[in-house]
Amino acid sequence: MTLAHLFFQCGVLFLLAFSALAHEPADDGTLVLPEVPVTADRPVAASSDHIIPDKDVLLQPQGRPGMLLRLAPGILTVEHSGGAGKADQYFLRGFDADHGTDIAVFRDGMPVNMRSHAHGQGYADLNFIIPETIKEIQVSKGPYHVQYGDFNTGGAVDFVTRETVTEGVVQAAGGQFDTQRYLTMFSPTAGAVRTLVAAEGYLTNGPFDHPNRYNRFNGLVKATVNPTSRSELSLTGTYNQSRWNASGQIPHYAVASGLIDRFGSFDPTEGGRTNRATATLRYHYDTSAGGKVFADLYAQYYKLDLFSNFTYFLTDPVRGDGFEQSDRRMVYGSDVGYRQSGTVLGLEGTATVGVQTRVDDAHVRLGAQQQRARGGTTSDSGILEASYSPYLKLEFQPTLWMRVNGGSRADLFTFDVRNRCATCVQQPNGRTEASIVSTKGNVILGPWAGTEFFMNAGTGFHSNDARAVVSNPSVQSLPRATAYEVGVRTKQWGRVELLATLWAMDLTSELVFVGDQGTTQIRGASRRYGTELGARLQLLDWLAFRGDLTLTHAEFRGTGQAIPLAPEMTGQAGLTATLPNGLTSSLQMIHMGQRPADANRTAYAQPFTVFDWVNRYRLPVKAERGRWEAFLTVQNLFDANWRQAQFFYESQLRGRAAQSDIHFVPGTPRNIMGGLAWYF
Repeated sequence: MTLAHLFFQCGVLFLLAFSALAHEPADDGTLVLPEVPVTADRPVAASSDHIIPDKDVLLQPQGRPGMLLRLAPGILTVEHSGGAGKADQYFLRGFDADHGTDIAVFRDGMPVNMRSHAHGQGYADLNFIIPETIKEIQVSKGPYHVQYGDFNTGGAVDFVTRETVTEGVVQAAGGQFDTQRYLTMFSPTAGAVRTLVAAEGYLTNGPFDHPNRYNRFNGLVKATVNPTSRSELSLTGTYNQSRWNASGQIPHYAVASGLIDRFGSFDPTEGGRTNRATATLRYHYDTSAGGKVFADLYAQYYKLDLFSNFTYFLTDPVRGDGFEQSDRRMVYGSDVGYRQSGTVLGLEGTATVGVQTRVDDAHVRLGAQQQRARGGTTSDSGILEASYSPYLKLEFQPTLWMRVNGGSRADLFTFDVRNRCATCVQQPNGRTEASIVSTKGNVILGPWAGTEFFMNAGTGFHSNDARAVVSNPSVQSLPRATAYEVGVRTKQWGRVELLATLWAMDLTSELVFVGDQGTTQIRGASRRYGTELGARLQLLDWLAFRGDLTLTHAEFRGTGQAIPLAPEMTGQAGLTATLPNGLTSSLQMIHMGQRPADANRTAYAQPFTVFDWVNRYRLPVKAERGRWEAFLTVQNLFDANWRQAQFFYESQLRGRAAQSDIHFVPGTPRNIMGGLAWYF
C-alpha cells in the first residue's frame, strides 16, 4: 500500500468517525426562525475580476477540469501532449503561461502550482479536482490582490469547494473513443457536522491511433463543524491517481507528407503516471470586538513520472531523444492571521495582517529513456525551497461612492539544492536567498446608475527554478511584474451587463518554452498591454448570452521581438437556454487567433474556433425518492480540424534530415458523450 493510498483511507475513516459525532441542537424551547435568503452582487476590486458559480461549472464538457477556466474571460486552456494526463497549457493576458508559470492556482486557498518542478516552473495540474464538488471559482487578473504571491503575474484562480450538497448523486456517462466517467457525491450529515464525500473515475482512449489508456481516480472527503458559536473548523482530504499514454507533439512536416495522420505518433510510449494526496485544515474564530482570527494549514504528497520525446533522433541517432522527468515531493504550508473591522477617524474599514509560509521538499530527476526504459541520468537534485511572506491588507470606504483597498507583502525565499549524482552532465548545487516586496492598490468609484469605475496598480512576481538560481548568479530569482489597469462595469440596463478593461504589464524576466529540451528558458524583460471587452445579456427570461473578447500585444523590451506563442486575440461566447420543461442547453464557443511561434515571427501557430454543445434534462420520471437527470455533450460540434498545443522547433526522424517546423497536439474531433444521473 502506497503512502498516498493510506493517506486517503485514513481520511475516509476520519470522516466516518467525525460524522458519528454529529448531533442536532437540543430542543430548549428556543424559537427557530426560517432562513431569509439575501442576494446581491459580490463586490469586486477590478473590472477583470470574476466569480464563476457552480451552475456554470455543471454546464461544461466532462473530462478535463482545466476546461472550467474557459468560463473566465480571457483565459484559455488546451491539452499539452495528446495524453490528457498532464497539466493543461494556460493562456491569459498575452502569456503562454505553459503549465502555470504566470497564473497562480489554488484549491480552497491551498497552492496548486509546483515550484522547481521536473517538467516546468509553476506546474499546476488540475486533474485532482472533481468539478461537481466546486461551489465557485474566483478569478482575478493581474497582481492586484495582497493574498496572492508567487506566480500571480498574469492572474490567480481559487477553486472553492462545497461544504455539503442538498442532493446526493450517482452518475454514469459514456461516449466515443471508449470514454467512461463515473461519479458519486453525497453528504452523510448536514447538521452540527457538515460533511461531503465524492469519488470520480474517468477512462478514455482518445481519438489517437495508439490508445491513450488514460485512467484517473479522484476522491474527496470534507467535514465542517462549528466548535463554538463564534468559530468554524473545516478539514478536507483528497487523493488522485492517473496513468496515461501520449501521442506527443507531432511535426507538421510529417503529417503534410503523409508519414502519419494527425492522430498518429512516432513514439507511442510517451505518457506518464502521477499521484497526489492533500490535506487542508481551515479554522477561524470571530471575536466579540469585530475581529477574526484565521489559520489555514495544508500538506501535499506528490509524485510524477513523465516520459517524453519531442525531437526523436536529433541528438541521439541511435537510442533516440526520449527523456524522463521524475518528481517526488512533500509540500506544506500555512496562512495565519488576524482581521479587524471598525472605524478609524470616522472611516469604516478592515485591516488584515498575516503571514504565509510554504516549504517544498522535492527530489527531482531528469534522464534519458527509451520506450520507458531508464537510461543515463542528466541531473538528480534534492531541493528544499521555502518562502515566508508577511502581509498587510487595508480596506476602507471614505465616501458612499468610493472604496479603496490594497496593501503590501514581503516574500523571503530560500533555495537549497543538493546534487545527488556525481557523474551527471548537469550538477546544480548550492544555497541562496532572495526577497521581494510587492505593493498593490485598488480604487473603486460608484456605483452611479449601476456603473462602477476601477483603477488598479500593483507589483507581483514569479519565482524561477531553484536549480537555475543556484547555478547562475545572473539569473533573477524573483522576476518582478508591474501592472496597471483601468476598467468599467455597468448594469444600468437591468438585463445587460457590460465591462471594458485596459491594462499594461512589464516583467523583468521572461520564461519561454524550449521545445527541443522540453523545458523553459529564462529570457529578458518583456512588455504586454491589451484590452478586454465583455457582455452578459439576459435576452429572454429563459435565454442568456455571454461573450468576451481579449486583444493583447506582447514583446521583448528593447528588441521588439515577439514573445513566442503569446496570444494576441482570444474570444469566448455562450448561449444558454433554461426551459420550464427541465431542459438546459448551452452552445459555447472558444477562439484563439493566430500568434507568432518564434521571436522573429517567421512561423505562426494556427488559429482555431471550436464549438461545444452541452445539454442537461431533468426527466419527468416519478420516483419514491430522488430524481433522474440525463445529459448529452457534443464537443467540437462542427468537427473542426484544429490544433491544441503548438510549438516551433527542430526535430529529426530516423533516417531523415532535421527540420524546423510547427509541432502540435491535434484538437479533439467531434466527440459525443452522454449519461444519466440519479439525485437522491
